[in-house]
Amino acid sequence: MGNNYELYKVFYWAAKTGSLSQAAKTLYLTQPSVSHAVKQLEESFGVALFYRNARGVELTQEGAVLFSYIEQSHILITLAEEKMAALKNLESGELRIGGSDSLFKHYLLPYLEHFHEHHPGVKLHLHHGTTPEVITFLKEGRIDLGVVRMPIIDPQLEVKESFQLQDCFVAGARYAELKDAVLSLEELLQHPIILFSRNSRARMTITELFHSYGFSIRPEIEVGSVDLLIEFAKRGLGISYVTREFVSKELEEGALFEVRLNVPLPPSQVGILTKRSMPLSSAAQAFVRLVG
Repeated sequence: MGNNYELYKVFYWAAKTGSLSQAAKTLYLTQPSVSHAVKQLEESFGVALFYRNARGVELTQEGAVLFSYIEQSHILITLAEEKMAALKNLESGELRIGGSDSLFKHYLLPYLEHFHEHHPGVKLHLHHGTTPEVITFLKEGRIDLGVVRMPIIDPQLEVKESFQLQDCFVAGARYAELKDAVLSLEELLQHPIILFSRNSRARMTITELFHSYGFSIRPEIEVGSVDLLIEFAKRGLGISYVTREFVSKELEEGALFEVRLNVPLPPSQVGILTKRSMPLSSAAQAFVRLVG
């Protein structure tokens, strides 16, 4: 890129504003020097990048191709500048975290509170999504780190194991007779099962587990949130498959009890995801240390 960097900057603003005089204004340059820069670029590529119209300039087809690349690098450079400003001090900047609603609510809340108390100047942005969505946010640079269930195998991502969760089946008072029993999978399946509807890690794990024992688990009710899984179980609509840590309050108070099975349910590991190629801001580093 070398000396062309300044030329690309001129090209970017001319394309963005559709006007050489606007580009000159934005960059504090004279209009002739903007025209000259565009000409130099056109000569070096041997193609026309703009054609003039009544309102100013418009990109040619080749110009549009160049712009799509230059725009990406412009975004990266802007990101770099913002990152440097945030790196300088933990007094400002922001921390952008992706994760599921339930992980935020039941697990990350105390950490977020602690972080906010110690770094009140850092803005917190929480992006809710499924694991695939969180991975996309991370790759697009919309978040600094993601908190998701493992396993995640992706060469672009760095995964740091954080804590373990244990999924289990729970029921409310209506199924009190199961309280002291240990059920086989077959016996469990004689009752209505309530599962999380979205294609979540937990849902895939339990489906695979039942398959491995030769059973298929078909939920009677599917719901879109962990809160509903808990609510429906409490009201006796069926037996819900939830993360034990997310219902600790209900289990303690006796609103729900755990339905025990004669086969072990695998624990699941939660990991903190970061993007390999992007160095973490001080805020993100501080948060990773806190949770790790």
